[in-house]
Amino acid sequence: MTMRLELVAVPVSDVDRAKEFYVRAGFNPDHDHAVGDGLRFVQLTPPGSACSIAIGEGLTEMTPGSVKGLQVVVEDIEAAHAALAERGVGVSDVQNFPWGRFVFFSDPDGNAWSVQQIPDRA
Repeated sequence: MTMRLELVAVPVSDVDRAKEFYVRAGFNPDHDHAVGDGLRFVQLTPPGSACSIAIGEGLTEMTPGSVKGLQVVVEDIEAAHAALAERGVGVSDVQNFPWGRFVFFSDPDGNAWSVQQIPDRA
């Protein structure tokens, strides 16, 4: 049996503001569909990822900003830092740990992301 994580709900208070933020951060806007009154589904995918996020109205009962620890992995943390900063995303300085190099950012509601460059295993 194969199981793939392909969609994670991210609770936001303002769908349009969050969508603009994630698109500015480089996520691909895959879908934006109002199903009916109080139900809107917006799917965004980080470039190259097989897993997307879903924001919208009526999708989750989680409190906006309550998701912490979302993580994407990149090959070049310096390039990722520069790209996020150039796009106006408030991103931390590069931080070095034995398990990788990281930068951190949050969306307008405070949902927290980390960007990791995995250390060279050689």
